[in-house]
Amino acid sequence: MSTQPPRSAITQKVGASWFTLFTVAWLVIWTVQLTPLQLLLPLQLDTSDSEAGWVSGVVSSGLVLGVGGLAGVIAGPIAGSLSDNRKGSRPRRRPFALVGAWVTAICLLLTGASEGPLAIGASWVGVSVGIAIASAAFTAMIADQLPVAQRGAASSAASSAQAVGIVVGVGTVVLLGLGVFDGYLVLAIAMAVVGTAVALLLPDPSGALTEAPASREPGGSRFAFLRDRDFRWMLIGRLVVNIGNALGTALFLFFLLYGIGQPHAEAEDNLLLIIVVYTVFVVTASIVAGLVSDRIGRRRGLTVIAALVQALSGVVIVISPTFTMTMVAAALMGVGYGAFMTTGLAFATDLLPSERDHARDLGVVNVIAALGQLLGPVIGAGLVALVGGFWLVFAAAAVLSVIGAGLTALARERPRG
Repeated sequence: MSTQPPRSAITQKVGASWFTLFTVAWLVIWTVQLTPLQLLLPLQLDTSDSEAGWVSGVVSSGLVLGVGGLAGVIAGPIAGSLSDNRKGSRPRRRPFALVGAWVTAICLLLTGASEGPLAIGASWVGVSVGIAIASAAFTAMIADQLPVAQRGAASSAASSAQAVGIVVGVGTVVLLGLGVFDGYLVLAIAMAVVGTAVALLLPDPSGALTEAPASREPGGSRFAFLRDRDFRWMLIGRLVVNIGNALGTALFLFFLLYGIGQPHAEAEDNLLLIIVVYTVFVVTASIVAGLVSDRIGRRRGLTVIAALVQALSGVVIVISPTFTMTMVAAALMGVGYGAFMTTGLAFATDLLPSERDHARDLGVVNVIAALGQLLGPVIGAGLVALVGGFWLVFAAAAVLSVIGAGLTALARERPRG
């Protein structure tokens, strides 16, 4: 049965400095998560010279990312719930942001030094756990500190930082000619330094100031969000759309190498070009969608339309699997996913079932998106192994994006207070 939580009582808007620090926080999170996913892990696990052939490397990459995603799904809500329950004058989110940043940095170094799928996978689990802890802390700050009218802008900042983070990370590795370990080293230093700085500089009201006026209702479950109809449909739709996005993007390096047949050096350079195109459209769409959703106060319709635009990108590549059309598909994917993540996250904050458990519930929202991004390569690897090519991967990306749009439409909007 759906509950109707009281609308946010926060009315004071935050300034540009808050948004700058918040954006930088997400920039470093996305950079250290997506650079290995797009480039470093595929290079580590590539098996083109082995007897098993290149498909084995695709499968290993998918499994490593999927196991890491599962670990993040478990760690994020737990960390969010623990931070929600910090009482008194102690900061609620900052300690978890700091722990997450340093766990991520240490495990990035371990991942870079590891060899073989098992060792790399074990280290990557640590990276995923650290990112989930930090993400839960930073995401909770939206509901803790922002009025409803600014949540779309904050969601836009987080979403656009995702695309920019890929460019920053992959661009640094490719343009500087860094090896795999050196790439991980740069990412680890960035996470330790920048992650620590923004965690310390962002305001973090104590538990006494941010607690809901009343404690949880008698008989209320700590997992009541699972029974909230609208929140549940939003989560399922978010998961499915993110799987569709990951299917369309996570195997791009392998697609350029073995789908189109480009040499390694050319494929790495072209991967950067694709990511730049993707980024331009993600950032533009996320900013526009966030501002529009704040102005009109309607999130669901924009979120559904965005998922359908994403679906078009998979159709384009299936029809014409060339590098030129891959660039067109990247633009469409950027528009759809940028708008989806911005309005979708703002929609999620509007549907939060419990004023008391912001971090826990937004931690679930976060890891659901991360799970989709990390399950996508697992599913994609299986589809590649099934047909010995990539057409089914992009077809599935389109189908899942459409299904996710339909599931999201089942979540009802709540009136703004």
